Amino acid sequence: MGIEAYNSLTTNDSMKRRTFIKQSTFTAMSLALLGANQSHGKSMVEGKTLQVNGSRIESRIMELAQFGKDQKGRGYRVAYTKGDVEGRAWFLGLMKKAGLETTIDAGGNMIGKRKGKNHSLKPIAFGSHIDMVPDGGNYDGTLGSISALEVIDVLNERSLVTNHPLEVIIFANEEGGLIGSKAIAGQLTSEGLKQVSQSGLIMAEGIKAIGGDPDNIQSCMRKKGDIHAFLELHIEQGGILEAENLQIGVVEGIVGISDYEVTVEGVANHAGTTPMKLRQDALLASSKLIIAVNDVINSMPGNQVGTIGKITALPGAYNVVPGLVTLGLEIRDLSAEKIEQLFGEIQKRAAIIAKDSKTRISFKREASEVKPALTDKQLQQQIEASAKALGLSTKFMQSGAGHDSQQMAMIAPVAMIFVPSVGGISHSPKEFTKVVDMTNGANVLLNTLLTLDRG
Repeated sequence: MGIEAYNSLTTNDSMKRRTFIKQSTFTAMSLALLGANQSHGKSMVEGKTLQVNGSRIESRIMELAQFGKDQKGRGYRVAYTKGDVEGRAWFLGLMKKAGLETTIDAGGNMIGKRKGKNHSLKPIAFGSHIDMVPDGGNYDGTLGSISALEVIDVLNERSLVTNHPLEVIIFANEEGGLIGSKAIAGQLTSEGLKQVSQSGLIMAEGIKAIGGDPDNIQSCMRKKGDIHAFLELHIEQGGILEAENLQIGVVEGIVGISDYEVTVEGVANHAGTTPMKLRQDALLASSKLIIAVNDVINSMPGNQVGTIGKITALPGAYNVVPGLVTLGLEIRDLSAEKIEQLFGEIQKRAAIIAKDSKTRISFKREASEVKPALTDKQLQQQIEASAKALGLSTKFMQSGAGHDSQQMAMIAPVAMIFVPSVGGISHSPKEFTKVVDMTNGANVLLNTLLTLDRG
């Protein structure tokens, strides 16, 4: 969409507005049919459409990747560490250079504000995070953050002012438990502030290290209605889009996560003198439970997943029948009801296994439980329409990983845009997304934001 047309749209009466939308939709579809060149973020008709600069996105991602590297060149921009502090300072400088009014809120989130034409409208917010897991990749969170800044740069370069105020939000410590977004949503408790972070600092200390104010954490809370909408661009972190040769994922929701500590109690006894039929082997019972979990999860249609990813067997000796086993069970799905249904079936199977093996199996639900967060239906449709207008293929899909958007969903309509991850690899140095895919995603973000602003 051209600047003159856009500015005309934001100032003319409703009749002209409807006419323009029809015309611009037709133009966008025509460009898509003609085959816009997406590889460098430029349309066929130079200057007639707003497009991001894919090369600039890639360059900035590589520049940010230099912060926090250890002596072996591995990424370690873990929240609250030296690399995180330095990377945030670099990013804050870019925000200021882009003319944003920058602040660091009490939760340590970096926020850059840009004024809109209508000060009575609530801001459209967008962004992600730049912290990473230990020895992580360069795209998780970073793509959404850099692309948010790219949107601002494009608007500046075209001297375009939106109706709504805009806010770029770079959340603090996403990887350590969505700490920054929890603070904004009013979900960061005093107990949460006492938890030890990956950096070794407790959360409150870490928040202070990045310029936040944990003693005044309530000050950064937003209420429902304070934000018009929140958009987040992210790498898929899985292999679905690549496997299906699709370009854009329209996220329908972020799965809920329920974790359980499972204790299996048997009787530890001498492995040489205890006959097989007289054993109360906690590890053998646990093995049957692990298989049962897999069977239950696969017994229902859908995209639910269940994992036992942690196991400890005691006493832990060659010559002792295991008497006590602790397992870590996790269930994820978009439906909280389905999670409970699956867990109920697992409990039933556990009771049968315990009876047959003469053991005792108990479950303790962990406090880290995360409720599913559905994205806004209207925003989903706007993302799909923006992608289709750019000639991009789409898929409606769920997010199996947690994101800051699920906290933001408590206070505002949210939407997420996924782009392919090569090999479906994430949280790894091998994590990679092609420039063309990053550019596609950023263009969809830009055009969705402008459509939302018109609305």
